[in-house]
Amino acid sequence: MTKGSVKYWNALSESNHYRWHAVEGTDGMIEQVTLSKDDRTGDYTRLTRFKAGADTTPFGANQHTYPEEVFIVLGRLYDETNNTWLEQGYYANRLPGEIHGPFLCEQECIVLEISTPSQA
Repeated sequence: MTKGSVKYWNALSESNHYRWHAVEGTDGMIEQVTLSKDDRTGDYTRLTRFKAGADTTPFGANQHTYPEEVFIVLGRLYDETNNTWLEQGYYANRLPGEIHGPFLCEQECIVLEISTPSQA
């Protein structure tokens, strides 16, 4: 299992904004950029940017059949299921089936996500 090699690049630089893609159904309030992916297993690492005012309530709570690690890089995000503000520096290792969200965002928030569907 390998995600391959990626040369250094700044995912947060304005010059790389074109690499980010809006999450469908969010009116551009949530964007993602995949940093690396293993096409064989589906394992991936990505950044998700929640713009100020983003609200995932219409999507409801979420869960996955695989483990997922998240790290709040910037800003803060409210997780309704866990009744918790996830602030810059917060980390979680979510086990398969762990319920999280919906999320509310007052100010821009960037989340690093490492997901391993190969472990479903």
